[in-house]
Amino acid sequence: MDNPNTAADEPNLAPPQPSMGVDMPRTIVEQAQGQAAPQADKPYERSDVFAWANNLYQYKDQLELELFLINKNNVVYRTKLEDELQKQLQPLFLDGLLEFVLTGAGEGLMVRSFEEAEAESNVLQYTPWENVEQLAEVMHWLRTQEEEIELFVEHEHDIKRIKAVLARCMHPGLPAPFYVIKQLPRAQMLKGEGAWMIADKVFEPFDAGAALRVPADNQLLVLDQDLYVFNQSKLDRLFGYNAKKASIAAKKVAEIQAKFKLSFAEGDDIQTLVKGDKPLINKLQKVEVGDIKQDALLDHAEELGLDLMQDEGGAIIIENGKDLRVFVNLLNDDYVESNLTGIRYEIRSKRALKIAEDDEAIA
Repeated sequence: MDNPNTAADEPNLAPPQPSMGVDMPRTIVEQAQGQAAPQADKPYERSDVFAWANNLYQYKDQLELELFLINKNNVVYRTKLEDELQKQLQPLFLDGLLEFVLTGAGEGLMVRSFEEAEAESNVLQYTPWENVEQLAEVMHWLRTQEEEIELFVEHEHDIKRIKAVLARCMHPGLPAPFYVIKQLPRAQMLKGEGAWMIADKVFEPFDAGAALRVPADNQLLVLDQDLYVFNQSKLDRLFGYNAKKASIAAKKVAEIQAKFKLSFAEGDDIQTLVKGDKPLINKLQKVEVGDIKQDALLDHAEELGLDLMQDEGGAIIIENGKDLRVFVNLLNDDYVESNLTGIRYEIRSKRALKIAEDDEAIA
């Protein structure tokens, strides 16, 4: 784990001069296309957001910004903008980020991973973007499938299905593009019947196809292999990722692996099945492995009529996410048979009874 950094830890933030050699890309677009190739075998290297901001400042007025839209299924669309809107992109997507980081550099802003710190004042949190499964889908579009990205057309794709806007920022002097992502709240979208506009003193029907307003606050920045999170609630809403819950779930998974013998279908493991499964991640927050033995858990499953199979080596067979959820529910004691009716239940929420001295249950 990297040690927490502050701006004071940066050894030399002087921006490098762009190379003028023969390898300089001919255009910004050509450069971006060259950088888009995935580097699956490249080991993780933590980025330096302070050096990035310091270096970017010299290029910020010459940056090329391309805008993409992301729908609810994480499908990415290109956009076509008029020149007047192009002028608004830098103030909307960059100025606030740069001000936050550069001002923070002088005020002791610390950069920490989600595992090291809770969201708090003067701390910027980050995590490798590959940890965020839904964001990884978006990056896959941009890095390996860009030629398949369609142009957004309102009557075909529907602005109400769009959840976020992404700005790809490029310059030949930068080693790679970076990406700024913002949520697009539905409350700030206008479309169709019931939408009005006002011209001077007169209200008129809103006769354009659709309209939206891009929020000005800082939200998410993808820099190299890292995702910097300026607003954690936006990360959860956009990509269903709560870093703290994911960290706790990972620890619970490690405890389960250490205590139980599990067998998975080829190509699967417990991490793969848990990743991106928000209900299962939430369930793992509550699980206490404790002293539960594998044989006792299997006997309990059999008593309840739940089919947990074993392989020849005695490992519990987990064929899919459904099997894993049954296993986790058993660990969490979420199945019960009523002594009164004989009906078996899956418990979604429970609270232990407090017993008073006179042995009466207190609700």
